[in-house]
Amino acid sequence: MGDAANGKVLFVRMCSMCHTANQGASHRVGPNLHGIAGKKCGTTPGFNYTEQMKKKGITWDEETLNEYLQFPRQFIPGTRMVFNGIRKEQDRKDIIAYLFTLK
Repeated sequence: MGDAANGKVLFVRMCSMCHTANQGASHRVGPNLHGIAGKKCGTTPGFNYTEQMKKKGITWDEETLNEYLQFPRQFIPGTRMVFNGIRKEQDRKDIIAYLFTLK
């Protein structure tokens, strides 16, 4: 597992332009990620997901989040996420650790 405190810093820098993470916050270009850990992809109420995201049918855990954050468009072809991914494994681990604190 990563460093959640550093993950929060990285989230703000890399993810917050498109995502919120506070409970009850509105969606942006991407969905609010509060409570994403253990959630089935494409199911956050009020966000218009692509059919590809809805059909992927995975549950967000450390492994699936790691794969997605490394190569989003390879993991879910057709995703609208234009982010190229996070190459540094430790950065991904830290962001995932932060996301897992948002319950």
